[in-house]
Amino acid sequence: MTSMLDRPAPAPVGRLVDQFELGLDAPICLTWELTYACNLSCVHCLSSSGRRDPRELSTEQCKSIIDELQRMQVFYVNIGGGEPTVRSDFWELVDYATEHQVGVKFSTNGVKIDKKVAARLAASDYVDVQISIDGATAEVNDAVRGPGSFAMAVRALENLAEAGFKDAKISVVVTRHNVGQLDEFKALADKYGATLRITRLRPSGRGADVWDELHPTQPQQRELYNWLVANGEGVLTGDSFFHLSAYGDALPGLNLCGAGRVVCLIDPVGDVYACPFAIHEQFLAGNIVADGGFQHVWQHSELFTELRSPQTGGACSKCDHYDSCRGGCMAAKFFTGLPMDGPDPECVQGYGEAALAGTRGEIPKSSVDHSRTGNRRTPRAPVPLQLMVRPPAKVCDENPLAGMN
Repeated sequence: MTSMLDRPAPAPVGRLVDQFELGLDAPICLTWELTYACNLSCVHCLSSSGRRDPRELSTEQCKSIIDELQRMQVFYVNIGGGEPTVRSDFWELVDYATEHQVGVKFSTNGVKIDKKVAARLAASDYVDVQISIDGATAEVNDAVRGPGSFAMAVRALENLAEAGFKDAKISVVVTRHNVGQLDEFKALADKYGATLRITRLRPSGRGADVWDELHPTQPQQRELYNWLVANGEGVLTGDSFFHLSAYGDALPGLNLCGAGRVVCLIDPVGDVYACPFAIHEQFLAGNIVADGGFQHVWQHSELFTELRSPQTGGACSKCDHYDSCRGGCMAAKFFTGLPMDGPDPECVQGYGEAALAGTRGEIPKSSVDHSRTGNRRTPRAPVPLQLMVRPPAKVCDENPLAGMN
């Protein structure tokens, strides 16, 4: 992968931030949401998933994308949703990807990881599995993900471990209710021979409705930073917590917003967004079907060109900690009504709180909402886990568990 801009070759040794900031000719980390269908109704779902979209890409269209990723030498893709395993062609697409040298890491709530599927996964060298759990106990997890979801996820981990699957991932969205369970999450991962991956709660999708209730407090942010400093070497974080680096030393992972530079999102209808956490028309770079394929969108969209331009940092550039935190998360700022060149809402120096106090007007909402209720969930409403059993009345209402025993 090479830089998008014609510039002198970088020095042999340098920071990844400096090499990545102007973008690459293919993404390092591509997230692909195959479907918005989901059997759960997690209160913080960033894509507001639940129902299928009737415009969902066909099997052949998905295979064409995989062919393109192979030509671009994208080594692996993060597949999510929704719940990707409820697509009837999911395993066909996974096999097609691995046969074409595109590795697959998929995120699942575990609903279809039975013993037979676990054995199949254990036999593959090119598929990685990430089980989503948001509480180290059923009480904490099920309040966010729905009744029975903790037991379902643990059963999936047990099946994978029993089948001999090596190094599954446990993915945790850190909230104020589970930040005190980090040691328990690590112990759970160790129990099943898995690796812990923790990510940041963003105020996108349904997460916007529960942001005030669920995002960690300032003291908890410090607690999280201290825990990562002590345990971060064996924990995956991606680029989730670079805003915490303003406390002191930079944390492991990419301390940079990679949106449109090294990461992006393909959604179920082929729309390409700069960031998996920013599903909004302002961050829509193009559509694979309408705009000449993924490579053309990635390399030539006006949005991505703009994001890869040198950034001034705005007001944050005057802060002594700017080189550490880089101004924080684009999505977190946008969906809390803050300017892109302003501080992160969870700025550990406190500038975010002051900026939030001065916000005016309507806060943006994600452009899509496939919640089965058709409405945003209020922060304290219950989270029913209801598996539909009636025949679908229309395509967009198709039972996401169709075909299951």
